[in-house]
Amino acid sequence: MATQNDLYDVIVVGGGPAGTTTAALVAETGRRVLLLERERFPRFKIGESLIPGTYHPLKRLGMIEKMRMSSFPKKYSVQFFGRSGKASRPFYFNETDPSEASQTWQVTRGDFDKLLIENAAEKGVEVWQETSVHEPIFDGDRAVGVRAKRADGEIVNLHATVIVDATGQSALFSRKMKIGKMDPYLKKAAIFTHYKGAHRDEGIDEGATLVINTSDKESWFWYIPLPDDRVSVGVVSSIDYLLQNRDGELQTIYNEEVAKCVPLQERIANAEQMFPVKTTKDFSYRSTQISGHGWVLVGDAFGFLDPIYSSGVYLALQSGEWGADAIIEAFENNDFSPEQLGKFGARHVEGMEAFRKLVYAFYDKDFSFSEFLTRYPQCHQGVVDILSGYVYTDNVKQVFGPLSEMLELPEEITL
Repeated sequence: MATQNDLYDVIVVGGGPAGTTTAALVAETGRRVLLLERERFPRFKIGESLIPGTYHPLKRLGMIEKMRMSSFPKKYSVQFFGRSGKASRPFYFNETDPSEASQTWQVTRGDFDKLLIENAAEKGVEVWQETSVHEPIFDGDRAVGVRAKRADGEIVNLHATVIVDATGQSALFSRKMKIGKMDPYLKKAAIFTHYKGAHRDEGIDEGATLVINTSDKESWFWYIPLPDDRVSVGVVSSIDYLLQNRDGELQTIYNEEVAKCVPLQERIANAEQMFPVKTTKDFSYRSTQISGHGWVLVGDAFGFLDPIYSSGVYLALQSGEWGADAIIEAFENNDFSPEQLGKFGARHVEGMEAFRKLVYAFYDKDFSFSEFLTRYPQCHQGVVDILSGYVYTDNVKQVFGPLSEMLELPEEITL
């Protein structure tokens, strides 16, 4: 039996960008919201590059001024390097969007996520850090709470009208209910580290995200300038290529890939590696449903895409915002059905699909973006829109017909 002390309107599991967004926006309406986070912030996390589409949910959260006051480098563009080492012309976001939203940031996720969780607390969210959720609690097919372990080891049952799964790739509900589905093509892994003193371009290009292919195009590197003269550098490829069919330690494998990437070698030649390389397996996946009776999934708890276009934080913030709106409306109408709580799902998936198609294009060894845009110059705006996170424009929809003339696109996935 739930007591008044452990009964909430909403429990959000996970304190990343998706969870803090949903929690903060619902709490603003006066609802009693509890956010449970298994770690203590700040904590290290990869995924540092924001795209312009994040501006709008950040503005609604009241975060823009905090971002301006931070030491995060400003990001105006993304630039791609082909297997020959030749750089494309940078994709400057302000060329097609003159608004202030075209400038975004490169962030250290520990600091950025800490800002978000503190912002949620300022808006009235009750935050429990170092609290791990073991499992959801159901009454029939309706989610009514969670069983959690607090920092002092106490096991508690907590109850709420709505449970939000924002557990990221832990995917609490998806794993429990076996509703996750892997993308068989996008089974990738990354090996990464930070450097101090690596080369930065000048002026407006100083904070640019660089995507640098190796000479055989078996892998690619991200290059992301961070505060304190740091740069995040990681190599991404298929798990089979990068980890399973290689001899040697992770650092050796990483160094072998650097040796096939001249533009990167030049940038880190005089830099100091800040910590031993780490690895993560970036399986792309999607849940087959986004909501149920009394529960909803936001951010990576619903689905994860390849990191190539830095879409992760955008999709987390946007789904968190839309999830909050669905929950707010659910309380207004006393309707906590799957249809109400997941009413944003189809639109969210539409955006994920736009990114996913461009991901498939990037990994096709015979595909060239420069050749594509030379042949179909009318698609330039649509490609920039996707890179910016504006994946719902008419320009984006016009990209995929021509794109399908140059490669085989994945079958559309819908909810």
